Order: sequence, then structure tokens, then C-alpha cells
Amino acid sequence: MTTILRRLGFYAIAAYAAVTLNFFLPRMLPGDALQAVLANIRTSNITPAQLKALAAQYGLNSKESLLSQYFGYLGHLFHGDLGTSTSKSVSVSSVLGNDLPWTIGLVGSATVVAFLLGTLLGIVVGWRRSGFLDALLPVATFFQAIPYFILAFLLLLTAGFYWKLFPFAGGYETGRNSDLTQGWNTPFVTSVIEHGTLPAATVALASIAGWIIGMRNMMITTMDEDYVLVAAAKGLPQWKVVTVAARNAILPSISNFALSISLVVTGSIVTEIVFSYPGVGYEIYNAVLNTDYPMMQGILLVVTFTVLGANLLADIAYVILDPRARKEA
Repeated sequence: MTTILRRLGFYAIAAYAAVTLNFFLPRMLPGDALQAVLANIRTSNITPAQLKALAAQYGLNSKESLLSQYFGYLGHLFHGDLGTSTSKSVSVSSVLGNDLPWTIGLVGSATVVAFLLGTLLGIVVGWRRSGFLDALLPVATFFQAIPYFILAFLLLLTAGFYWKLFPFAGGYETGRNSDLTQGWNTPFVTSVIEHGTLPAATVALASIAGWIIGMRNMMITTMDEDYVLVAAAKGLPQWKVVTVAARNAILPSISNFALSISLVVTGSIVTEIVFSYPGVGYEIYNAVLNTDYPMMQGILLVVTFTVLGANLLADIAYVILDPRARKEA
């Protein structure tokens, strides 16, 4: 419990630092957000009073000090107000409410598949070391060495454009019901799966090699430990010996899982842009093009909190699975 509380304090400090950076970084970018609002409104007949009202609405009042804007931002944030999008004239929270399920589904499915499949393959390859399964390693490493956007383009051109196995753009077929309040239906779910296959495959292929290699190396080391050799010498069934070794070998993978979440999220952002997938990554791309400060702030905050939350859950799982971590506390 002490270890978990200590790490909770650390993540609280990290979250506050992320909120502070999230406020200042967009304001360091070139461009004037208020002028971007006016460009989106597409009008030149605006009075000084209307201009002042727009600045107050979007939190872009240049007459206020940066410190005053910062404390105002914190106050709105504590009330769950992420501001109003300057490019869409709607609340950032409503936009993220529509985009987050797509990104969570994409990143979640790809990460879980890559982690489970890579870990299982790593266990088998480490158990049957120097076997024919070692041929998987160069293939997996090849895909990991390819940048996300290049791998996404390759899958888009081959499986999407030339072979026409899967759709290569969008999150669902145009005309399908995308309003979750109206309920899911089989054609819509099928369309979502078809459109999400290539983006999910991109993320999974680019990250699976790390799980295979890491688990294989740990299995080779663990299988040579004295307690594993004694268990095998006493006649314990082979599957039980492998299970005991895998339970201890998987602990570093759990820690690496937390560290890899940030890389997977970054890769998914690039992947969404390539496939025009209606998620957070594609939204932040449009926000940068439109100098939409509130949208950039909201998305960066959500992504940061997601990574911190994943790391916290992994730390808690590590403490639960490894008794030595509890004793050190």
C-alpha cells in the first residue's frame, strides 16, 4: 500500500506538470489564435465589442496577463470545461466525446492483440530456443524497424488499394449509422471492424516484435534458474514448469507495457492521419492546421492523462504480482 500511495503522489505531480505544459506549449506556437477564429467566421464586419466578446469566449483575451489566463484555465479545467473549439465553434468536450471511442477502440484492440500474441510467442520461442520458431524474430524486427507512417502507407497500398481486401479510409462506410445513442447494428459494427483492421494491424505489427524479443530473452534466463531446474528434475510436468517460469519472466513485460503505451499512442496518431480515421489523432492534425488552441490543449491533456493512467495501472499490477516490490516498500 505504501508503494502504491508513493506512486500515486508521483503521478499527481506529473499530472500537474502536464497540465501546466499543456497550457503554455500551444501559446508558444507561431500564429494568432484570435485571427484564426476570425478566419473561420469569414467576416470582416466585426466591431471592437464583438472582437472582445470573441476573445472572452475562447479565452484568448490578449489584454489579460499570461498568469491570469493560466489560473482561469485551471479553474475551467476543474469544472470539466475544456473550452470551445475555435475551428468548429463547439465545445472541445463534445468533440472528444465523439472521437475518443474510436481511438480507444483502435489503440486498445491493437495493444491487447500485440501484447498477448507477442508474449505467447515469446514464451514458446524462449521455451523452444534455437528452434525453427526463431525465424519469427527477424520478420517481427523488420516490421518494428519500419516507421509507423511508412508501414501504414504500405498496408494502405497493398491490402487496401491493390488487393481491395479492406477499406483504406474513414472509420465506417458512408451512410452507416454512427450515432451510438441510436444503438449498434450489425451492418455498422461490421463496417467499423473492416475500416479499423488496417489501422489496428499497423499498430500491432509495429509493436509486436518488442514483446516477442523481450519475453523470449526473459524466458531463456528464467528457464536456467535453479528453482526451475529443480522443479523439472523432480518430475513436475513440463507445462507446469513452463507456467512457473513464464509467471516470473512476464514481470518485466508488464513494466515495459506501461512504457510502450506512449509509443503506441503516438503511433496511432500518425496512423489515424494516414487512414483518415475519425479519432483523436486525426482531430489534433486538423487542430494544428487551424491553429485551434483549445482543441490542441484538450487532446494533449487527454492523451497525457491516458498515458499516466496506463503507467499507474501497470505499476499497481506489478506490485500485486511481484511480492518483492511490496517488501521493498
